[in-house]
Amino acid sequence: MPPAAMPLLDRLPATVKALLAQAAGWALAALALGTGAAPALAWVLVLLQALAATAVAAALRSERWWLAIHLGFAPLLLLALRLGIAPGWYLGAFALLTAIYWTTFRTRVPLYLSNHATAQAVAGLLAQDRPQRVLDLGSGTGSLLLPLARLRPDCEFIGMETAPAPYLVSRIRARGLPNLRLARGDFFAPSWAGYDLIYSFLSPVPMKQVWDKARREMGEQCVLVSNSFAIPGVEPAAIIDVDDARSTRLYVYNRHCRAEHSN
Repeated sequence: MPPAAMPLLDRLPATVKALLAQAAGWALAALALGTGAAPALAWVLVLLQALAATAVAAALRSERWWLAIHLGFAPLLLLALRLGIAPGWYLGAFALLTAIYWTTFRTRVPLYLSNHATAQAVAGLLAQDRPQRVLDLGSGTGSLLLPLARLRPDCEFIGMETAPAPYLVSRIRARGLPNLRLARGDFFAPSWAGYDLIYSFLSPVPMKQVWDKARREMGEQCVLVSNSFAIPGVEPAAIIDVDDARSTRLYVYNRHCRAEHSN
């Protein structure tokens, strides 16, 4: 569906929805206080604000994790004020979270870490008789590429990560692995041509964009592997269930995959 045809609520950025919900919550709390509908007790007003903000966020069709943030934001703010925590700790926590999650508020792609069992499953998709080139979209701390680079020293592994903290961690961990290259930036910017396998562990939000770019640029023999998140409306060439604690599922696509139920 083109963006112009999407409902207005679905086109609103997540940050705008959050600001609207919080503003509505505080407005309702102020109205209740001004009209005498609620007593002038801090915890009562804060809980009223939290419930109202959460309800407005739900009405705006915000994602579920935003509802939890709205429900806890004002009560935690009041609790922090009561504890008298020094402002420097807030600044430090904000800087740390920003370095880890970076543009998650815009991309809606949180930090997910692939486990060793998943790396083993992905290694099984690589040709054993020749070197392979692998691209990891959002490589995080290198949790997928590091074990792969050790398992297949004959192959070339490239990771792209936007957030500075995970990227820095991955660079430190990748020392001594000459077949692993890591870069910081938008993984949609460079070409995806010339790879044998493209791996993503993102979120449901960008999967259509991932598929559109992959279908345009990946080669005939290349496969796109998505951890946990299927491409909407496209039938995968294979589905791999990983034997791990979280029941990881890998969706494998190639250029010949077509829309589901198509003739």
